[in-house]
Amino acid sequence: MQTCTGKGDLEMKTMQKLKILLAAVLFAPALAVSTAALASEALHLDPAPDVSGDKDALQNGARLFVNYCLSCHGASALRYNKLLELGLTEAQIVENLMFTTDKIGDPMTVAMTPADAKKWFGVTPPDLSIIARARASADGSGADWLYTYLRSFYRDETRPTGWNNVVFANVGMPHILFDLQGEQILDAEGKLQPAASGTLLAADYDKQVADLVGFLTWMSEPQAEFRKRLGVGVLIFLVLLFGFAYALKKEYWKDVH
Repeated sequence: MQTCTGKGDLEMKTMQKLKILLAAVLFAPALAVSTAALASEALHLDPAPDVSGDKDALQNGARLFVNYCLSCHGASALRYNKLLELGLTEAQIVENLMFTTDKIGDPMTVAMTPADAKKWFGVTPPDLSIIARARASADGSGADWLYTYLRSFYRDETRPTGWNNVVFANVGMPHILFDLQGEQILDAEGKLQPAASGTLLAADYDKQVADLVGFLTWMSEPQAEFRKRLGVGVLIFLVLLFGFAYALKKEYWKDVH
């Protein structure tokens, strides 16, 4: 005998599917945040200081980026003249930050060729234009990951560069800031221990890294501060508009009983 599915059964199954879909939509963001939080906790990420409103810190971050990062990593989505927004003058940018071009309107391209990069490191170093946003999209850590990463290099003679990283195991990048931080080693318990001093004290090195990460974050979205201010302005406008609309509604309906 052939069994026919009743209309009630079909509606029940449809409702169950809708409930599952609704639950997925409602809880997926929370699950993503929880997963990112667990990943960050497993990596013991340190919170990056917020220097977004400190132009002196961002200028220092730009200097560090140009002197230590731009020889391998490009920032092709950012042009040198964008640095004017950090309070730098055109003369300061040309004299102190432009080493790969003589036009302030040019993008911040890398000095090293892709062929040389692949030959020396085995892979072309990524462009850092939106690294902070990309990292935030990947696991929600963003600046915290970068801040911890740049402070977590240690000596590892088994690696081609002689360096490894607690946050990024078997990293191909050498510790470009080792002259500032000094050298660390990984003890038997998997904890970082100082092995040789750098030119900076630990607190001073952390401040330099915070400035660099702040610049990388700014570079990923230079209009972030404007966007936030605009958002506040829009919310204030909507509140005022609601007040006018409500007053107009009362005026129109005052004689209606």
